Amino acid sequence: MPPRIRAISFDLFDTLVDLELERLEPVRIDGDLVSPTAPALYALLGEAAPISFEAFARALRGVDREARRRQHQQGREVSTRERFGALARALGVPEEPLVERMRREHMGRLKGQVRALAHHPELLRALRARVPLGLCSNFTDAETALAVLDETALREPLDAVAISEAVGWRKPRREIFEALLAELGASPEEVLHVGDNLDADVGGAAILGMRTAWLTRRVADPAEARRRHAGPLPDYTLADLAELPALLDRIG
Repeated sequence: MPPRIRAISFDLFDTLVDLELERLEPVRIDGDLVSPTAPALYALLGEAAPISFEAFARALRGVDREARRRQHQQGREVSTRERFGALARALGVPEEPLVERMRREHMGRLKGQVRALAHHPELLRALRARVPLGLCSNFTDAETALAVLDETALREPLDAVAISEAVGWRKPRREIFEALLAELGASPEEVLHVGDNLDADVGGAAILGMRTAWLTRRVADPAEARRRHAGPLPDYTLADLAELPALLDRIG
């Protein structure tokens, strides 16, 4: 028999809270999508860099491509500050105070797309009465992620938090899960990890021997996503986090 579940870890976005980026107006340059916050970031330049929006967006696109390469090929996190620092250098403008102004503007607009789920705070408190809880999240700005937790009343029940900007590694790399497990003081086989992403959450946690629950609430086509997934399959599938107490009863 597998060991009892002695702790639960959660992904943050589209798991504990929803991040509805689809509500932001898409922006295209040369037919390619660029960050939907690009117009607001461009406005912050003022007279510091008298260039066209198109030139600005192309520079941002180049910075973002390099960031994604590091994130996906190396598993390294590229923080929002690093990203906008690289953009300032590409534009030939002083990094300060522009980088911090861009970070606040960008993160403020992303945070504005967060939707809290009313039943989650009480659910986490009930689960915390049974087992310790942790958070394992890919996000480029830990300050914003923690603010989201505070503003949605989800931080207090958490015993451990691992955010990729602070750890330096992104899921599915084992290092970010190991950082969480160390803070929880739990072995992998004792922890159930819950998340919406088959590659990052299910695949990453399974590598360490953690049990996994795939949350499909924000997955457009779960059957197709499962068919296309080449890695480990989830141990359990949930349509809503409200199903977790019954799952915990069942698996111990």
